[in-house]
Amino acid sequence: MPDPVYLDHAASTPCDPRVVEAMLPYFTGRCANPASRQHRAGREAATAVEEARVAVARCLGAASPTEIVFTSGATEANNLALKGAAAALAPHGRQLVTQATEHPSVLEPLRRLAAEGFPLTVVGVAPDGRVRLDELARALGSGAALVSVMLANNETGVVQPVVEIARMAHAAGALVHCDAAQAVGKVEVDLASLGVDLLTLSAHKLYGPKGVGALCIRRRQPPVRLRPLLDGGGQEGGLRSGTVNVPGVVGLACALKLAVAELPVEPARLAALRNRLEAALLDRLGGVTVNGGEPRLPGTSNLSFAAVDGQGLLAALSDLSLSTGAASSSGRPEPTEVLCAMGVPRALAAASLRFSQGRFTTEDEVDHAVERVVEEVTRLRETRRRR
Repeated sequence: MPDPVYLDHAASTPCDPRVVEAMLPYFTGRCANPASRQHRAGREAATAVEEARVAVARCLGAASPTEIVFTSGATEANNLALKGAAAALAPHGRQLVTQATEHPSVLEPLRRLAAEGFPLTVVGVAPDGRVRLDELARALGSGAALVSVMLANNETGVVQPVVEIARMAHAAGALVHCDAAQAVGKVEVDLASLGVDLLTLSAHKLYGPKGVGALCIRRRQPPVRLRPLLDGGGQEGGLRSGTVNVPGVVGLACALKLAVAELPVEPARLAALRNRLEAALLDRLGGVTVNGGEPRLPGTSNLSFAAVDGQGLLAALSDLSLSTGAASSSGRPEPTEVLCAMGVPRALAAASLRFSQGRFTTEDEVDHAVERVVEEVTRLRETRRRR
């Protein structure tokens, strides 16, 4: 049986062979701990880490490589940014603000902080998925200390107006954190232009390895102060103790450089694939809704199919690797927080699929996906009508 067509790049991307090649030496011959600077092998490993830090900083427009802290991924980076900043805030209890369609790795740390005494305001979003700026302005007027808004949504690809949000937050005296894991490598991300204080990313979302990411921390005056989550050897400027994942950070830097180099052409190619898929499904099937307005990431589509069970449709499409918009820890289909926050009716939210194309996706694969979705949606609707 051939491998399924992979259309779940928003969940994770395949590691680019060029990234694997760059990492391989650091698994074997160059295996030293970068903290072991007493010998040449350790110094070479430390040099590789610092070269990766320089490359990441340059790709993101950071003011200095010291603004980059390597982590195990975006979840850890988000936790360090939010919990670390909250712990450093004084007095305890100042307002935290976010918006309703954030990733769980942002919402759950903030909920934990709320349970520990920090007031939390969750701002709503419009039907197009973009944050309601009037609600945000009211929240900022309540003495907000920290605002967290993602750059692009993981389910719909909707891009938030982060530049405007950062201006509003800074005018109110608040720090700004931005989860950019979905956006980095897909659209241009420049720290100076965005104006945020803290930004997170993950390698496996941009054709790098799993298990490595980064937190970008503004070092300009006044510097952002964080309390570390981990205590130990004081690696990563004292903010992330533990042996640095040398192959991982080398892979992250390589993947990011490749993605930035392809930005002049790759987003347009992915947008064409996304539009090809959406146009064909909208033309050939009735009752199809695109969830999320523009601007969106170029390769992400979240579609609802009326009169179809999303889990049943996903199960029928075993030759496609997709994500459903309905899942819960109990195993029973439940609409996601993202779609519900956008006001999508529960029945449609439970009948949604996310299609996310990537670097190696072809037109033939998109066309195959269209044929299969049309076939199975038609079959499932006909079965339902017969009951």
